[in-house]
Amino acid sequence: MASSPTDIAFNTPAPAFSLPATDGRSYTLDDIAGANGTVIVFICNHCPYVKAVIDRLVADARLLQAEGIGVAAICANDARTHPDDSFPKMKEFARLHGFTFPYLHDETQAVARAYNAVCTPDFFGYDAERRLKYRGRLDEGGRATPAPSAKRELVEAMRAIAAGREPAEQTPSIGCSIKWKAT
Repeated sequence: MASSPTDIAFNTPAPAFSLPATDGRSYTLDDIAGANGTVIVFICNHCPYVKAVIDRLVADARLLQAEGIGVAAICANDARTHPDDSFPKMKEFARLHGFTFPYLHDETQAVARAYNAVCTPDFFGYDAERRLKYRGRLDEGGRATPAPSAKRELVEAMRAIAAGREPAEQTPSIGCSIKWKAT
């Protein structure tokens, strides 16, 4: 298990990228960015933490997209050691869960390194100027279904960011570590 770091450099710009997606296109950060902000989340197909939150993530992404916030997911895991995270399996995963956002393949892992991604899921929330404002979790549920009264932390944070406010307290995301290639 890994956790996103607590020593975060807020207000840093989102690293640019151009990556292939499961829908057959390639996307850049410019293509993903929304008028009111952007969420980049590192996920994979095999991680039990991702599997536990994926349907909540898709629902929250759909809501944020309707509010002018761009969303993309990126898989950077080494598919040689984790074949369930291969590009063909990513396509199946996106289709199975009804992704409304691009699911990008970072085969070289350069984008994950540029973002300092640590775990899956790992959430990065940016304002309209693409400055980092949120590095927390989706919600308090983790691998369990959250209580109906639980805060939707990512949604609430991104709404605050879109309104020009700082998000409330941020709790680091917890999940499987990124499966880095041997160097």
